[in-house]
Amino acid sequence: RLRRPHSITAARGTAATLAPGWHLYAGSAYGPGGIAARIARHFRDDKRRHWHIDRLTEGSELWALAVPGGRECALVSALLAGGAFAVPLPGFGSSDCRRCPSHLLAWHGKRTARA
Repeated sequence: RLRRPHSITAARGTAATLAPGWHLYAGSAYGPGGIAARIARHFRDDKRRHWHIDRLTEGSELWALAVPGGRECALVSALLAGGAFAVPLPGFGSSDCRRCPSHLLAWHGKRTARA
């Protein structure tokens, strides 16, 4: 959760100022230690910036929800289809993904009816 505007740049050089509010990042964790190790890393203050999300975790209120066996692209697709989330910064966290517009979503609290 961002308490104030946050300026950030995605790897593709796209810059944006994220509005205060709730943001969701969908990521995978296939490395050593799995999802528990990845989440613990995101909550540490003493980390080297490696992933896109590292640019956002500094100075943010963090919450984590683990979805064992879940797929980040399927989660992003479902959340965007529900209408309560939007893409605040194209390409953020998805530079190696050809399917998703971004792996960072902003919650705007509105839902649209599904067809």
